[in-house]
Amino acid sequence: MTTIANARILTLDPSLGEGQLGVIERGWICFKNGRIDEVRAGEPIGSADINADGRVLMPAFVDCHTHACWAGDRTDEWAARLAGASYLELLEAGGGIMSTVRAVRAASQQELADLLLERLRTMLALGTTVVEVKSGYGLSTDDELKMLRAIADAGERFEGVVVPTACIGHALDPDVPRERFIRTTIDETLPAVTAEFPGIAVDAYAEPAAWHLEECLELFDKAAAAGHTCRVHADQFTSMGMVEAALERGFMSVDHLEASDTSLLERVARSETHAVVLPCSGFHVDRRYADARTLVDHGAKLCLATNLNPGSAPCPSMPMAIALACRFCGEPPISPEQAIVATTRTPARMLGLQDRGTLSPGSSADAILLHHHSERELAHTFGANPVERVWVNGAKA
Repeated sequence: MTTIANARILTLDPSLGEGQLGVIERGWICFKNGRIDEVRAGEPIGSADINADGRVLMPAFVDCHTHACWAGDRTDEWAARLAGASYLELLEAGGGIMSTVRAVRAASQQELADLLLERLRTMLALGTTVVEVKSGYGLSTDDELKMLRAIADAGERFEGVVVPTACIGHALDPDVPRERFIRTTIDETLPAVTAEFPGIAVDAYAEPAAWHLEECLELFDKAAAAGHTCRVHADQFTSMGMVEAALERGFMSVDHLEASDTSLLERVARSETHAVVLPCSGFHVDRRYADARTLVDHGAKLCLATNLNPGSAPCPSMPMAIALACRFCGEPPISPEQAIVATTRTPARMLGLQDRGTLSPGSSADAILLHHHSERELAHTFGANPVERVWVNGAKA
């Protein structure tokens, strides 16, 4: 049992405190058997294990969109981009994602799992205890399954929670004719994923240089028929009708949305589909950011995530994603309070984790203690780790 006293507690449960963050200005919390046992204002009965001295205690972050399982590196590609090459030009020339595909195919399942676990623990130190991790760098049935097995292996060894996604429509293999590659993915890879990982979310990347709209829809319709939920990378560079189709089909999420216009974002906001905004990509690639302000103002289920990957978002830090979102994601951008909801409670619910993302009695004791006395410092101060301590299931990480 652990008792923390004298904390500014963000419960993320409005029934327990003030505002959308459920703030208890000065209170105490008790972790017992891996759960939140009590959370109250004032002083605890008896002694406390930790005196927070007014610092912020809040739910740990939930990073709901990453490509954290990979091998190799993309620093040469970044140098080419600095010299003027665009991300899409590199992709069309067989670079970009294909560089990572080649490295992943050459790596063993054990190597991929070990590399992933190292990254997961870096993320944990930055306050993230739940990480969604996609496959998508295999581009063959055997290599996609190898990635998913590596993700499962790392998840079993990780102190937190790993949620796998089968991103089998991520890119095209330039060494395989397009039609044959699409058919193999839909007719062979998808059934193999269904057999070994039933119910796992299926994802794809809808862009002219990747999967076309009609190809995505065939993949997703067959995935849904096989019992999978669906997510999609949509409108990163091109608005090609994928968001509209995802809303019609009730997808779990539409992710990116940098190229979506205001009317389309309003449609997303009115739907039950989550909007996942990825500002680290805009920072690293092209300074284009999704308009999270429009999404929030119209009631969207907004999530922020790092999109951690070796090419377009080499960033494991949810605090950095918050700092960027509160500067660039809309005019005016979203507030720190809105960003905190979008990195804790909302993504936890999207991933089906009802016991995470809040500090309510009965919830899993996944919490972080910040160095700061104000949660707004998560957005205001950047470049350093704001997290002093992390607990996973009540245990100090």
